[in-house]
Parts: sequence; C-alpha cells; structure tokens
Amino acid sequence: MTTTHRPNIVLILVDDMGYSDLGCFGGGVETPNLDALASQGLKFTQVYNTSRCCPSRASLLTGLYPHQAGMGWMTAADQGTDGYAGDLNDRCRTIAECLRPAGYSTYMSGKWHLVRDDLMREGASHHSWPRERGFDRYFGSLSGCESYWTPGTLVSDDTFIKPGVGYYHTDAISDHACAFVREHAQAAPAKPFFMYTAYTAPHWPLHAPAADIAAYRGKFLRGWDVLRQQKVERMRQMGILDGAWELSPRDEDVPAWDSLTPQQQDEFDMRMAIYAAQLTVMDRGVGRIVQSLRDTGQLDNTLIIFLSDNGGCHEEIHQKKCEPSQFGTDESYESYGRPWANLSNVPFRMFKSWVHEGGISTPLIAHWPQGIKRQGEFERQTGHITDILPTCLDVAGATYPPPRKGKGSNEPPHALVGRSLVPAFGGEPIQRDAIFWEHEGNRALRVGKWKLVAKSVEGPWELYDMDADRSELHDLSAQRPDLLGTMAAKWHEMAQAIGVFPLDGREWNDRCANPLAVYERWKKGQQA
Repeated sequence: MTTTHRPNIVLILVDDMGYSDLGCFGGGVETPNLDALASQGLKFTQVYNTSRCCPSRASLLTGLYPHQAGMGWMTAADQGTDGYAGDLNDRCRTIAECLRPAGYSTYMSGKWHLVRDDLMREGASHHSWPRERGFDRYFGSLSGCESYWTPGTLVSDDTFIKPGVGYYHTDAISDHACAFVREHAQAAPAKPFFMYTAYTAPHWPLHAPAADIAAYRGKFLRGWDVLRQQKVERMRQMGILDGAWELSPRDEDVPAWDSLTPQQQDEFDMRMAIYAAQLTVMDRGVGRIVQSLRDTGQLDNTLIIFLSDNGGCHEEIHQKKCEPSQFGTDESYESYGRPWANLSNVPFRMFKSWVHEGGISTPLIAHWPQGIKRQGEFERQTGHITDILPTCLDVAGATYPPPRKGKGSNEPPHALVGRSLVPAFGGEPIQRDAIFWEHEGNRALRVGKWKLVAKSVEGPWELYDMDADRSELHDLSAQRPDLLGTMAAKWHEMAQAIGVFPLDGREWNDRCANPLAVYERWKKGQQA
C-alpha cells in the first residue's frame, strides 16, 4: 500500500450474476462503469463464492464458512443445528462490527437476507438486522427476493417503509448509496467509511424499466448455442481463459436453439433482454456511486470491491400468469431460466446451488488508485469470498474484536477462515490452505490446483486438475485414487470442524424418504 491514510471501503455485491456476464469478463451486456473500474484496477479471475445467496452473504461479511456463522443453508427456518440456524449467530462478527470500533462510519444499502424469515416482520427481534450487526445506517430489503417495483420488506434503518410511486429497487439502492457517500462527506470528512451495497439485480423476478429492456430486444436471437461459442472465443482473446480450457457442452436439459419455434425464440430473447437490462441499470448505479466519490474528492483513496454471490441461476420461476408482453412489469414474476444461465456461466458447468465451477465462480474487481498500481491486470491466484473481511481489516488497520456483549458473549468468535487479498494488490502471493464447500449436500474442496467435487449427498467424488481443466470435463478420480482419498478425508475433517454434519433432516433434503439413511450410506462410502 502506498497511501498513508486509511481508505474508505465500498463493497458491492450483485445477486445471481454469472461468471462471464460483465463486459470486462467477456459478456454481451453493456456494463461500461464496471468495465472502467476493471481497466483501472485489478481483475481477479479465480475467486469463489459459496454458490447461494444467504451462505455467500454470511461468508462475505464474517470471513467464515457459512456454517460457522449459522447460515449453512437459507433463512427459511432453523434446521435444528448450529450450522443451519438460518440466522447470523453470535460467534461471528461482521465487517461493520469490526470497522466501527476502528473509527469507521458504516453504511449499507440493499439486500440483507441474513435474518430468519419469521423475523422479517413488525415487532420481531432485530438481533440480526443490519443495525444490530454494526451498521450505522441502513436502507434496503431484508428478504431474498421480491418485486423490484413494490418490495414488501423495505426498511429504512429499523423501520419498515412503503415504496412510493415510480419506485424501482435497483435505482433506490443506488440512490441511497450515493446519499450516504455525500452525507458522510458533509458530516465527517476526516473519518473513513465502509459502505456495503448489495444489489438484488439480476436475481429474478425479471423486472426492469421498459426503455432499458427495449435497448436489448433482438440482440439475443442468435441463440445460446452461437452466443456461448462466441463468448468463450472472446474470453480467450481477452486473456481471461487459458486456451486449453474447453467450453463445456450445452447443458443436457437445455434444448438446441434451432429446435425452438420463432415464437419460443422471441420469448427467450425477451427474457434475456430483461436480465441484461437489470444488469445495465445496476451498472449505471455503480457509475453514480463512483461519481459521488469523485465529486466529494474521495475516489482516489477508496477501495472498491465488486463480486457476485453465486453463479447464474437455473431456477425456472413462473409465479404469475401473464403474456410475454407483460414481462418486466409488476404483473409478471419470471426468471430467465436454465438456458440463459448456461450462457452466463460460460465456460463452466452447472449453476447456482452446485459447487462445480458454474455455481461458485465470480469475477472480482478491486479498484483503489492510491493503493493498487496494477491497473488493468489479471490476478490469477485463487481467492474466496471469506477473504473480503480480512482484506478490509488489513487496509483499515483494524483487528478482529472481542466477543460481543449480551447473548452468547461467553463464547469466543470463530477464528477467521479467509486471507487478505492485499498481497495480491502488489503482485505478491496469498498464503492459503484448502478451500471448502458444502451446500445442499453438494460438496467440494480445492487444494492448490486440485479440486474434489460431488453433486448431492450421495453423488460420487470427481477430481479435476484446475490448471489444465477448469471447465471440469476430464474427471481424474480413477487415475488418482490416492489423491482422491486424501482430499476426501480432508473434506470430511473440515466438515466436522465447521459444523456441516449431519447432512440430514433439512428441508432441502425432504425428497429423500429417509435422509439419515442417505447420509449413513454416503458416510460409509467415504470410509470404504
């Protein structure tokens, strides 16, 4: 670091955006403001999230694996164990809780989704709301997803509010983030600040202003087969992908584009146009935040970090009956679906919720004129979403704090899992051991260039050399049983320590007649 003053920190998280959606990562969506930050900053190409919204948000803010923070699954319910409480616990500390004692003002605008669903209401305990987890000011939605036009869990500080006429959630998140920047510059110009801006875009439902949708209509009629191939070639030319990494085949549940009728193709084009519009409106908001920093003289000494909470989303959501002409309005509640998610995640396999590369890979942009001199370069070291808190502590000169007062105060906080990314800002190595994943029984471990991964509780382990085959197309488990066994044992050891077990009895696994028996069969297979 070359700065002598502690920087402001602006952390920007987007929701359900695939690895290669941004223009600066080879995508076909207009994202000029993020592209500009990337060209003037550092582009990390091998950073991982946890594959799902709640777990990723918990890891982002706490520097821990999600199970350690109580968020091994989602906020839908307390699943009966510490790792799956559906609520941030008292053995974790958020970035805001760490930076506020170090002299930072702390602000948040956007999606929270770290409080159990039954507590997202008037009169409920606020113990896991943003202002109880270190934020001085908050504007946003508590829940995971809702209408962009008429959100139902909208909160200002600690009070539920109603959206006004003409409200659009992405713009409102940007508006409040800009206001926080400008108000801070007026009220406390000598004090650094941390601001977490968590967009819901481009998560379903597909809602966007009509003019932004119209700008993209017809641009995706070449179809996903052609666009996937064009994208991977563009990514290779840009230097994002190793030329040896193959494009994964079209997902087996996605039809060939040419097999669709013209009417079906037009509807799919509409869906992708709305998704692209959601990203473009978000990008425009990022540009406004950057401008507010520039206007207040704070841009040069502000670390901006941008990433996504999981890969592109395969979920097929059709909750309101309406005509395609109404898509994008509040009369609709749609997703763009598996075929376009397969494009968003190029060149990788699988999607949100799985821990193959398509589910866990995110672009990460770091921009800080006074602190990062590697402008426009790629950083290819492996990183993880747990690295964000240690990075913030590092640049802020803050320390991991003592236990919080009150509930759970007799239990010390978990030791941090993540590693600071600051060495990479100067081209130095980041020292790390294994990176661990588990979500809904999907499991993975990465150690150096090797990745062990499996689908579901019962799925067999697969083994990949990520230097040679990051697309995960050539399983080496049969050729390297020794390495597979060592890594599987390491995964099991970490799972025990992190609080993953037992993999039974949770809502996501109710498709199994006897979840505990499924787990026991899986465990026996690992010990064989």
